[in-house]
Amino acid sequence: MNLIQFMGAIEIGLLYGLVAMGVLLSFRILDFPDLTVDGSFPLGAAVCAVLIVSGVNPWMATFYSILAGMAAGFTTAWISVRWNILHLLASILTMTALYSINLRVMGRPNIALLGEQTIFTPLENSSFPHIYVMATAMFVIAALFFVVMYFFLSSEKGLAMRATGANSRMAKAQGIAVNSYTLFGIALSNGLVALAGALFAQSQGFADVSMGVGTIIIGLAAVIVGEAFFNPKRICAALIACILGSIFYYLVRAMALNASFLGLQASDLNLVTAILVGGAMIMPKLRAKILDFKAAGGRS
Repeated sequence: MNLIQFMGAIEIGLLYGLVAMGVLLSFRILDFPDLTVDGSFPLGAAVCAVLIVSGVNPWMATFYSILAGMAAGFTTAWISVRWNILHLLASILTMTALYSINLRVMGRPNIALLGEQTIFTPLENSSFPHIYVMATAMFVIAALFFVVMYFFLSSEKGLAMRATGANSRMAKAQGIAVNSYTLFGIALSNGLVALAGALFAQSQGFADVSMGVGTIIIGLAAVIVGEAFFNPKRICAALIACILGSIFYYLVRAMALNASFLGLQASDLNLVTAILVGGAMIMPKLRAKILDFKAAGGRS
């Protein structure tokens, strides 16, 4: 793996750290399995690309992408909460609908942003190498939203949301509006994912209707890998673990596909992902068995 590939993995890992934080919010904090992200990621990219091509300021286009993603997440949560439909089924319905909606938004399967003004355009005139500039920009964005998420989840409303996911019955007994926090939490989760989609479209120079396939797997992989390797106990550590897990995932994937002795090809990405996530899920159980074995004095 050369320097360009290494910095590229860091850049994309930081970008997908936003996806991982969104997945953490839905899966871990709210205990709401949400597959909407496979549709909200390309939705953010589609809305951003269409607005930029239409001459809208790229910052405003990015903001509207976040709102579109939040609307998608709100729809999923509303279907589940209002009509008491299973979380996964509600998210699958929204994700399926979003494929057609994304096609409608773009008017065609993909849109190129080459030559268009994006939020990264001012960085192109920097005297530093492009690969370092983009990685630094993604780091700043990821750090900014990490701080925002940390302070929100540490606030009174954030604690109420965490209580909603931990024990909804007890939270409701304490006077917490469980349904409202669920609606807002899933909307916020998909807003983060849509933001990642908008940033991806602007950094890579295109938006495609199929670019969201497997986004939920990447987000889950980042969360699970981060938890397995960094074992976070506090919300601050959990958010950091999401970002580091995303970076680690992309670095391992890049190294695996560049290891010629393994004989892997680009078509083996899903295989590498499955092995990495499976190993991350097994690791905590293996660690617990080793600790139990040591506590028993080495006796089986």
